[in-house]
Amino acid sequence: MAVIEVTDLRKSYADLNVLDGVSFSVEEGEIFGILGPNGTGKTTTVECVEGLRRPDSGSIRIFGLDPVKDARKVRELIGVQLQQTQLPETIKVWEALDLYASFYADPRDWRELLEEWGLADKRNARFGKLSGGQKQRLFIALALVGNPKVAFLDELTTGLDPQARRTTWELVKRVRASGVTVVLVSHFMDEVEELCDRVAVFNRGKVVAVDTPAGLVGGEHRMRFTLMAGDASGVAGLEDLPEVIEVSREGNRVVVTGRGDFATAVTAHLARHHVLVSDLRIDKRTLDDAFAALTGRSFE
Repeated sequence: MAVIEVTDLRKSYADLNVLDGVSFSVEEGEIFGILGPNGTGKTTTVECVEGLRRPDSGSIRIFGLDPVKDARKVRELIGVQLQQTQLPETIKVWEALDLYASFYADPRDWRELLEEWGLADKRNARFGKLSGGQKQRLFIALALVGNPKVAFLDELTTGLDPQARRTTWELVKRVRASGVTVVLVSHFMDEVEELCDRVAVFNRGKVVAVDTPAGLVGGEHRMRFTLMAGDASGVAGLEDLPEVIEVSREGNRVVVTGRGDFATAVTAHLARHHVLVSDLRIDKRTLDDAFAALTGRSFE
């Protein structure tokens, strides 16, 4: 069941076309990723869905409600962690949760959220004294204090160290496990691959693909190796193997792209033709590769 449906969303500022016909849907209970480089319309799209911005045209429905016309009802259904979320440096953790709880008709008990998100011992700590990871825990708790059915998390791990990022990923999984649908905005490939059930890939204000991370990446792999001294004429025949998609060569460096058990087929072919190689490495196709294939440009 789709809890969010976005159809032909458009938004411009003066001569700048920010959103150009964006469409996607989010299913109940999934972690749905919105992926793309900075400046591709991700945050604008989410802010329109949340009702924080008014689109020029198009349709948005959250549980069948319009986020502009039915703003009050929608606010009771969603929790939001904005990209630029900040709190006063001197506000205490419990004060922030108590304040946010007051915005909702039927909020969670924020004392339970303190325990649930490992903030009980920071109850009286001031926001400015929290570590980056602790601040992210607080932001997630604030997004959940209203008992939402959908949580929007925008660039949640920007600026965190690797350990704090992975800890935050586990928190996002816990949000989904609690029965909340998650919309995760990110420009980190590894984050999307780790967390998301499906992904909408943005490029220059458009959605260029919606699929699972595995579906976007596909089953392609690359084998790289260096030719050693001797007859390397057998390399030419690699392109005829059914598992091989492409062979490229620059000097003694060879890159073979293939699918399935292509590595076995390639190594067997090289052995039959007595081709000696070194520095052999097999790389899985990445989301960066998929983005480049979809858009014709690198992920920046």
